[in-house]
Amino acid sequence: MRIGIDISQISYEGTGVGRFTRGLTEAILASSGLHEWVFFHSSLRRGFDEDIKKRIIKNGHTFKKWPVPPKILSVLWNNMHSMSIDTILGQLDWFITSDWTEPPAQTKKATIVHDLTFKRYPETVETGVKNTQESRMKWVAKESSLIFADSEATKKDLKEYYSLPESSIVVNYPGVGIVKPSSKKIPSLNRPFILTVGKLEPRKNINRLIEAYEKWGNRKVDLVIVGPKGWGDVSTKKSESIHFLGHVTDGELASLYSSCLFFIFPSIWEGFGYPLVEAMSMGAPAATSSTSSLKEIGEDASLFFDPHSTESIIRAMDRLATDSRLRNELKEKGLKKAKEFTWKRYVEKMIRELEVRS
Repeated sequence: MRIGIDISQISYEGTGVGRFTRGLTEAILASSGLHEWVFFHSSLRRGFDEDIKKRIIKNGHTFKKWPVPPKILSVLWNNMHSMSIDTILGQLDWFITSDWTEPPAQTKKATIVHDLTFKRYPETVETGVKNTQESRMKWVAKESSLIFADSEATKKDLKEYYSLPESSIVVNYPGVGIVKPSSKKIPSLNRPFILTVGKLEPRKNINRLIEAYEKWGNRKVDLVIVGPKGWGDVSTKKSESIHFLGHVTDGELASLYSSCLFFIFPSIWEGFGYPLVEAMSMGAPAATSSTSSLKEIGEDASLFFDPHSTESIIRAMDRLATDSRLRNELKEKGLKKAKEFTWKRYVEKMIRELEVRS
């Protein structure tokens, strides 16, 4: 088969979709090579990792760069829905679209849906993103022969909001790679700390986590917040015990996961929840929201709380901070659970589904 795939989102470092796209691309390049892949990347100003480009070509695949900004592509493909992807990439057997634009195509289309937060909690999603996803998903529902959902929770939402048939949706849990921790020490972190990771935007629930931490009042343990600035009124209040580190390297993030007292992920809604699996894979005891995919991803390996309740978050922090036996138990269970999420498994399932539906 000749399979096209949009990897434009790989350029958005520090975001969940960026990490997903990079992981998927790396896994495809490491696969058996029975099929020809056409990697499509559209961007005007954002660069592309030259090492990955060289490996794509070396492995006998095709790399196609199209210098068009995402906003224009959104208008062209999501709104006007003109210019078939086939005119850019040539004849394909399948085209796998990104989570941002949905081009028309003469060939069969598959897509990956991470979550439908813009439907379930529209107030937590920036207006431009919400409008883009609304336009895109309209075409997905009409034209996609196959949809890979990141979780059972996302599959349930696809069926509820778009009345899609069960047969067109396949749950495929993303893989999470292991990164070697950096030896670099962050100077400001001299005490035990709780770690949370996520883009600073309303959906990630950082404000309520900070409120819970301050009410908890345990100043023997710091709170470390990692993630780029997003949108909305998200607190960046600095104090001696609250540290905003912004975007960090993968190695630094791995070091933070492996050295934190415990990890906490209070997101209101997630289609998968990369940071939770990353934390478990690095041996961090984890507490997370009892909502969306997080309940299935952290099943039997995390301490759950209600993300809408400050008191529930406080109780979870207090339990993990004071109970070393619980921390050790969750660490061992998390390490085991994280092994279920591999990129090799993801790509094998993706290719198998494309083959049987060709």
